[in-house]
Amino acid sequence: MITTDILIIGAGPVGLFTVFEAGLLKLRCHLIDALPIPGGQCAEIYPKKPIYDIPAFPKILAGDLIENLKAQIAPFKPGFTLGEIAVDIKETDDEQFIVTTNKGTQHKAPVVAIAGGLGVFIPRRPQIERLRNYEEKGINYFVKDPEVYRNKKVVISGGGDSALDWAIFMADDFAADVTLIHRSQNFRAHPDSVQKTIDLAEAGKIKMHLDSEVFEIYGNGVLKGVKVKHKKEDQAFNIDTENWLPLFGLTPKLGPIANWGLDIQKNAIKVDNTLDYATNRKGIYAIGDVNTYPGKLKLILCGFHEATLMVQSAFKRIYPDKRNVLKYTTVNGVNGF
Repeated sequence: MITTDILIIGAGPVGLFTVFEAGLLKLRCHLIDALPIPGGQCAEIYPKKPIYDIPAFPKILAGDLIENLKAQIAPFKPGFTLGEIAVDIKETDDEQFIVTTNKGTQHKAPVVAIAGGLGVFIPRRPQIERLRNYEEKGINYFVKDPEVYRNKKVVISGGGDSALDWAIFMADDFAADVTLIHRSQNFRAHPDSVQKTIDLAEAGKIKMHLDSEVFEIYGNGVLKGVKVKHKKEDQAFNIDTENWLPLFGLTPKLGPIANWGLDIQKNAIKVDNTLDYATNRKGIYAIGDVNTYPGKLKLILCGFHEATLMVQSAFKRIYPDKRNVLKYTTVNGVNGF
């Protein structure tokens, strides 16, 4: 059983910043996220997308924002349960919550902060027969551990940032053989990544098949290869590989949290924005894009504001008899709290 002061569901930018605000009050945090890395959409879907509304940064790439937040919260040593989905919540007699993930990991805390962005991100699976039989047996929708692919033959499908970024990474003397398959001539990735991919393809480090897609898989218990066809040609061909990464992006869903007895409105959690962004269940808060209230704006900086006020309320719940005096980081510094 993992115990903490504030259990944060969602390790996107708002969830990460919550760790900082909680750390200033000497509150411990642990984060759960369905993705294999912290950062939410910013890290997994568009790490090279520029963001323009973060104070003091005229422009910052989403991936760089996450790296900065991780550095900012490092002194507070948060815990992480990654690659798992929070599916069940139970309230104990002493007003604590026990949250269990889809892999059975249990967490206990007096406060739960749902910072799940747009919800749980479900991979967009291609419509291929027997696909699920080979999931985590050669077919993966995330790169949880790059070392799995070192010196291996890897086929990647997709034309977005994630597909191209991993193709570039794998082709840089990491994987033995890298093939990129994309069903169009046009990419949906950052121009710099597109150019790097083209350059690597011209140098022979990436085998690239455009206007093509995988339509069938084969193997015996584990993946042995994929069948590919060009949309303008009748002839198909096989690529023998034990590793296929269909990186077609992620679809947000509120997921199991929708069954936690919370007030839901249009796939978002209703909160009280007059004070602390509390839900209808005492001790459970919702911050960031996952919540809704009159005048709600789905902006990262608004989520940062919501996290700051939420943590003040969480402190009062955890320490009802202790007085919390607001301190300024400009005077005391992070290590002074």
